[in-house]
Amino acid sequence: MRNFKYYLAFSFILVFFSYAATAQIEIKNKIVDFGTLMPIENASIYVKGTTIGVVSNSDGKFVLSVPRKFANDTLVVSSIGYRSFKSVVSEFDGSMDIYLEEDVASLDEVLIVAETRPKTGNDIVLRAIEELEDNLPEYAYLQKGFLRHKERNKLEYKWLIESALTLYDSSYAAGAKNFLKINIDENRKSYDLRDVDSLYAYTAYLKKRTNNKKLRAKNLRRDTIKTASLVKAIRWNDERVNGLENLFKGKLNMIRNANGTKALFGEDMLEKHQFRLDTVLVENDRKLYKIEISKGKEYVGLNTPGMFNEGFEARGWLYIYWDTYAFKKVEYELVAASKEQKSRSKSLFGTLLNHKLVINYREYQGKMYPNYIYYETPKLVNIGDRSSDQFVEGREAYNENKDERYYNTIQEIIFTEVIQDSTVIAQELQKEWSEDIFSPRPYNEEFWKNYNVLLESEEEEKLIQDLSKRASLFKQ
Repeated sequence: MRNFKYYLAFSFILVFFSYAATAQIEIKNKIVDFGTLMPIENASIYVKGTTIGVVSNSDGKFVLSVPRKFANDTLVVSSIGYRSFKSVVSEFDGSMDIYLEEDVASLDEVLIVAETRPKTGNDIVLRAIEELEDNLPEYAYLQKGFLRHKERNKLEYKWLIESALTLYDSSYAAGAKNFLKINIDENRKSYDLRDVDSLYAYTAYLKKRTNNKKLRAKNLRRDTIKTASLVKAIRWNDERVNGLENLFKGKLNMIRNANGTKALFGEDMLEKHQFRLDTVLVENDRKLYKIEISKGKEYVGLNTPGMFNEGFEARGWLYIYWDTYAFKKVEYELVAASKEQKSRSKSLFGTLLNHKLVINYREYQGKMYPNYIYYETPKLVNIGDRSSDQFVEGREAYNENKDERYYNTIQEIIFTEVIQDSTVIAQELQKEWSEDIFSPRPYNEEFWKNYNVLLESEEEEKLIQDLSKRASLFKQ
């Protein structure tokens, strides 16, 4: 009996210390601009010296799970142009909002420091491109992250999927096409109501398969199309522009793929872009150049197979570290500019803004790793056909229900862990990899308990709840 009691006591101790070693500390709060009292979106919240972190949502709110072994490490809350907030993880007080104050360096003072430094925006960006080989990872690595992919019109969500993913990259020197892989590990949420009103995507899919260019959506009936065929069409349409492969391996991954053929930030970069030095900001006690992106002499194009994705002008901002010339943040938009692209964008999308991209990088052990990605683009999926033949029925009919007519899709990815161990990487690569977010996967509650995700805004939360209710009714 005594031995049994000792056994129970020993087991309890083991369980207790095991829990203490693996339990998570949950940190949540709201980040606010001290001067304007407005929420700060996309602020970085992370544990110093690690890759554990998240970003704040449009309401300035965040939730971060930190392994208890980092309880005595430093929590950092930072945003470009603000003084950082720091606290010991275990001492963090979430009872009051976090207020960040502006912090700006003097541009005139900075430019006088050294005559040998580049002075113009064009020269600074060219120098930053030259330094990519030193600033980006030179060895293979894995990154663990969270994906939220959503599609909506102006009224409601039509599709939402949330997944855990793994990214493998062999290094900046290797071409992304053959040396970069993505795997979907687990699914958290998946609601899809697009087959209710996606005849346009199905029409485009049939045109591609049959080469019948005269095919029109108005000649098709939804009740005659098998759901399985419609799903194939939706998948094909998603992968043309919005697939994870295109996002990571394509031209829009402009910093990682700057060494690729016809890269946006490649050899002819200044033909299609111009860069103007705006000011110098501060983030985490480090100075950054803030550089405006504007149009060049030539239009920007993405060379998307089977789709006219050309005739754009670029605009946006680059944030580049003063000391290392490393890219800290990219804000990049492509706006329809050519006559053909303006006409196409207005009729198909109801907007001239075709691509909006934000990429945040975070330094880890002297190298810059992608930390947060936001990509938004209008979508070729709609109620009926929006092509020119529809105007025969009258412009009034065409303009009805614009809020329902135009769709856009948004992909957000937050990376929360970098793995450099070659043994772990080799083991991961032995598994079967798939970037297919459509494949059904069982929900793994235990997996998601402490997995860091992007917090929904209050508006998103309401739309997601509505989508989940409608999806349940649709299934019934």
